[in-house]
Amino acid sequence: MKGQSIKLGISIGDLNGIGGEVVLRTFEDARMLDFCTPVIFASAKTISFLLKHFNLDINFQGVKSADKVIDGKINVVNVWKDNPRIHFGSETPEAGSYAIKSLKAAVSALKADEIDALVTAPINKANIQGDEFNFPGHTDYLNQELEGNSLMFMVSDKLKVGLLTDHVPVNEVTTKITSDLIKQKFKTIHHSLVQDFGVSKPKIAFLGINPHVGDNGVIGKEDDEILIPTLEELRDQGHLTYGPYAADSFFGSGNYKNFDAIIAAYHDQGLIPFKTLAFGKGVNYTAGLNKVRTSPDHGTAFEIAGKGTADINSFKEAVYKALDIYKKREEYAVLTENILQKQPRKKQYSGRSRGK
Repeated sequence: MKGQSIKLGISIGDLNGIGGEVVLRTFEDARMLDFCTPVIFASAKTISFLLKHFNLDINFQGVKSADKVIDGKINVVNVWKDNPRIHFGSETPEAGSYAIKSLKAAVSALKADEIDALVTAPINKANIQGDEFNFPGHTDYLNQELEGNSLMFMVSDKLKVGLLTDHVPVNEVTTKITSDLIKQKFKTIHHSLVQDFGVSKPKIAFLGINPHVGDNGVIGKEDDEILIPTLEELRDQGHLTYGPYAADSFFGSGNYKNFDAIIAAYHDQGLIPFKTLAFGKGVNYTAGLNKVRTSPDHGTAFEIAGKGTADINSFKEAVYKALDIYKKREEYAVLTENILQKQPRKKQYSGRSRGK
């Protein structure tokens, strides 16, 4: 990327939601082009409709494919030629279909290195389901398409929360949590903190699986039999792992401020406190992959779609975070390469013995 700005791909999300609005209003500020070259995957006709609807004065460049992007301009890749009807606030199969077309085109460009990072606008998990897309959401799809092991990592400047299980029904949570899963998720978050956020020796706290960490088995045995022994094993390996802590008091007491990241057992255990403390400034980051992807911490917000009142702060934070992480990864790659180059070369054994 020397001499060029970071090419930031953007999937448009559900056309009937607030995705188009928050994307375009974010880049209404021309100063955003000082940080990146946005590449929106939709169509010129769709973007023109949205600009007219929201009365936005933005110039963009329509291109046939992501490899034709013009640096320093707002680019719109024409993923479809037709002009889909937009029904703000409605959950329709058509909107879900176009959301998937945008996402697939953006991910394809990401895999081909035609864009450097990806920010995804919100989709609706119900109307995206079908033969072409059978995933609970972005994270699982990206895990299939990109190298690595994906992990939903909710991040803000002061709080980072990862999950052992994400879009899993509550009655299946304990069946999913194993020692191997805990180690895998810990490894992913630990590496992300080092590589993506520049934390040299991460301190990571775990929340208990059951209320009050199971109360010595009275309220569930999973903490005593699975989580606690695994954390002891990680500590024996020299990692700074703490807990497990009772989730009900951990955030209210401010204890979360003492750690670089917190790992919650399931979706609501981690996301309710995160969104309470960081809503509007939080970002959903998919850690553990070979590419950078972020998204805002909210959904399609059908109830306010099309009204021009959506808060753009979380989407803008998702843009900034994607750019920051991309740069951190470049710095980490250079640092790692320099360390490898400085390591002394091992002398090769010639295979000849010394004679007397």
